[in-house]
Amino acid sequence: MEARPQVALSEAGVARAYKRLAPMYDVLFGRVLEPGRRRMAEVVRALQPASLLEIGVGTGLALAHYPPTSKIVGIDLSHEMLERARERARALPDRQITIEHMNAERTSFADGTFDCVTLPYVLSVTPRPAELVREIRRICKPGGTIVVLNHFSGSRFWWLMERAFRSAAEHVGFRSDFRYEEQILSHDWEVVGIESVNLLGLSRLVVLNNRRS
Repeated sequence: MEARPQVALSEAGVARAYKRLAPMYDVLFGRVLEPGRRRMAEVVRALQPASLLEIGVGTGLALAHYPPTSKIVGIDLSHEMLERARERARALPDRQITIEHMNAERTSFADGTFDCVTLPYVLSVTPRPAELVREIRRICKPGGTIVVLNHFSGSRFWWLMERAFRSAAEHVGFRSDFRYEEQILSHDWEVVGIESVNLLGLSRLVVLNNRRS
């Protein structure tokens, strides 16, 4: 299949898109993407990391499913989404959860801060995926775990959706034409596991060891 130029996103465009989506995000994307979130949380619970960063925490739908002993930080670009995430964090008073507004491509965390970093449905919505990958590898401990949950293009079931959303990327806040080979296999981390999740394999859950090959 011929590779197409990747559609550009801007930080402002993504923020605008999720400002519009915030009031209805849980209704539109909560249930349909929930199996992937639950499976991601199962992977994290098996690891029992002392510290966990969720990038693109959104409205906080995954927070309650992470290990109760983990110290969790959730970051996002959208103030409107974060308001809802903070409400969910307050409903979990026995957990150590911090919610912050931050650009994941340029965080304020020190090198090797987190044992585990999760990216639920965020890699294809960031303006500069390579910058995001560079940053998460910096702030995840060497040998730590990075869990990517995302739609990657090429599915025979979802090619019409990918085509329909390709030209509207800036307005809907994500790229549908997003290749696993380019975004995962081109980096020198170790792929520990990969599985299809959500309806008809809409998304893939990729578990990575932050180890250089």
